[in-house]
Amino acid sequence: MGSIQERRKPVKTTVIIPNYNGIDYLENCLRSLEGCFGDKPPTFEVCIIDNGSEDGSPEMAERLFPWVRLIRFPENRGFCAAVNEGIIRAETPYVFLLNNDTTVDPGCIRRLERRMDNDSRLFSVAVKMLSMQQPDIMDGAGDRYNALGWAFAIGKGRPSTDYNTPMSVFSACAGAALYRKAYLEKTGLLDELHFAYLEDVDLGYRARIAGYKNSYEPTAKVYHAGSASTGSRYNPFKITHSSRNSIYLIYKNMPFFQLLLNLPFLAAGFLIKTLFFCTKGYAGVYLKGLGEGFRLCFTPEARRRKVRFKPADFGHYITIQLELWINIFRRR
Repeated sequence: MGSIQERRKPVKTTVIIPNYNGIDYLENCLRSLEGCFGDKPPTFEVCIIDNGSEDGSPEMAERLFPWVRLIRFPENRGFCAAVNEGIIRAETPYVFLLNNDTTVDPGCIRRLERRMDNDSRLFSVAVKMLSMQQPDIMDGAGDRYNALGWAFAIGKGRPSTDYNTPMSVFSACAGAALYRKAYLEKTGLLDELHFAYLEDVDLGYRARIAGYKNSYEPTAKVYHAGSASTGSRYNPFKITHSSRNSIYLIYKNMPFFQLLLNLPFLAAGFLIKTLFFCTKGYAGVYLKGLGEGFRLCFTPEARRRKVRFKPADFGHYITIQLELWINIFRRR
């Protein structure tokens, strides 16, 4: 892996991998990162933040990948807390957030860095995330968010050839995305009240309010197993946290005038989602999560984190609002 002198060469990016009982995936993820180096010295740092795993995955990482930095929490503090710890400890201008159930194309990080270098207003760059089981099918090209209160992965389930053009996105999916650390220090890091789900949309929303941009880079590819931690696309843990956080996301980022403007759309969106989860047998779980979201918004912690409206940002809110309306009609 190169000499000590080689390893101390300045690098641009720290790869941050949150891990919780990821024994089935973590080794392949790290092997793919190792493959990015080839015979050359490492061009990025890798930091694993372990959330109290009990499956031997952190021990495996220490044994097989001694060049990786390992930080261990005694308990599961959630995705956001793990990622934030990695960001705080990173000493590079960029951080690449990466799920443990992924493998990385050899040129991915280099291409993300090049895209970020070429546009100083970029807050984040999303990768072309592909299904590990079906590599010609998209898992996501970043996220859209709309006035119905829905966030969704762009292109999920569609042919990868449909997404070969760079584009702006509402937010990058934190499962595999490059962020500019200097801007993270201005917007604030991931909100740990989320614990998991929609924390990346919240982060991208805050960046947009501040006037930064989020983009998608199709030449940077990552393969994603999907649902590695929770076990399925729909399950009580995911539905509860997603619905809870969807309420908190709106409360936190929409000033009062924008909330009033979107209220009819939001009411329709939550009604449609309730009917949808009725068909899946999870209506009670979904409604419970919404209730938890409303209760969260009345806590002192949530009030402290609410983004305060600044007149200087009014133009950014107008741009965001137009996008929220347009995204009602865009599903790809």
